Formats: sequence, structure tokens, C-alpha cells
Amino acid sequence: MVEDLDGSETWRMFRIMSEFVEGFDELSNIGPAITVFGSARFPKSNKYYKATVKLSKLLAEDGYAIITGGGPGIMEAANKGATLAGGTSVGLNINLPHEQAPNEYQSISINFRYFFARKVMFVKYSIGYVIMPGGFGTMDEFFEALTLMQTHKVYRFPIILFGSDYWQPIIDFMKGKMLEYKTISKKDLKLIQVTDDPLEVVKIMDRHKKWKERKIKEARIEERRYQQHIKGVTFL
Repeated sequence: MVEDLDGSETWRMFRIMSEFVEGFDELSNIGPAITVFGSARFPKSNKYYKATVKLSKLLAEDGYAIITGGGPGIMEAANKGATLAGGTSVGLNINLPHEQAPNEYQSISINFRYFFARKVMFVKYSIGYVIMPGGFGTMDEFFEALTLMQTHKVYRFPIILFGSDYWQPIIDFMKGKMLEYKTISKKDLKLIQVTDDPLEVVKIMDRHKKWKERKIKEARIEERRYQQHIKGVTFL
């Protein structure tokens, strides 16, 4: 931002740190959460707005917290669905000069100045992404998540593109030109799932949650075994 060109870089680092600290404090106990991305420009009459309300309500009723970017359009619809279900509705708001007014359906609301700090919260506290139709910001989050998983910087989690009519041309481009030019591999396409069915989204997320819970349990058992082994070792 322009104002970051002025003043001390040291103070800028403190502002960045404060955003991470607030995010970690506020979100550490929200439980399993799904992040929903999508256009801020869709009105309430849009079919994807209505589908997002329904989908988020189903996910919240199934015990998931819903995380969004906190703004209007699809973000509002997702927070609204979570609120209607009595679930945890998180809005990670971003300060922008011309857009992004926080929606009214947030039980947890955090304001960010820096996109990169906000992105960390999406990845860290979500067990899956639902990507509704959207613009450049939505594409940014979509492809960043793919990149993190492709490069093994994060564990694999579901990325679900909702709305085959909107997403199919991009999938066709990946299966066509990107594979033709070998800029991706066929296994990379397995990172993406496309659906128009809210119930399928819930089933996919439930399967992943059970897998993650099993992995956490196995890791804890292994840690206990390691600690017991250490106790029996004599160090010279």
C-alpha cells in the first residue's frame, strides 16, 4: 500500500506480526472449518448466491465452521448460511480502497491490512476449500492452494469447484493445453474436484475430516511411543 512507503519498516513489521497474532488467537479453537471463496459482485438473486447459502448451511449443520473473506456476494452468502444454521461464521476482512464492506453475518470478524497474512489464516485453519464462481481474487486463492499442494508445502486437502458451467472451460484448458505443453502432469488434476451438488461437497469434506482425524491419532500414538522410548534410553 502507498502509506507503507512512508515511515519505519520496523513498525511495518510490528503491524504484520500483530495480524498474525490476532488471527492465531481468534481462530485456534474454531474446530474443523471450510473456507468458501467466490465473487463479491453477485447479488442475492444470483443462483450461486442462493446455492452458497444452502451449501454453507448444510456444512454448518454438519459441524463445520465457515470461513470467508468477509465481504459481500458469495462471501456474504456463505456467512449467512452458517449463521442460519447457528454455526461459527468467520469473516477475514481485508481493507481495500474501493471495495469490501464487511457483511453482517459474522460471529468472528477479523480485519486484515495485508493479503498475505490473511491468506495464511485461510490455509492454516481450513480442512477444505469450496471455490464458487469468482474473479481474479478467487482465482488467486484457487491457484495458490493448488501450488502449495503441488509443491508439498501443505498436506493435500479438498479443493472443490462448485458450478460446472462456470469452471468447465478452465478444466478443459488444463486437460488440453496445459497437459499438451507439459506444464502440469495428470496427477495434478486429481487435486481438483468439480460438482454442482451441495450434498456431494458435504460427503467429500466428511471423508477428508475422518482421514485427517485418523492421521492425527496415528501421529499422537507414534509420539507417545517415541517418548516412552526416550525415557528408557540412558544418555552418557
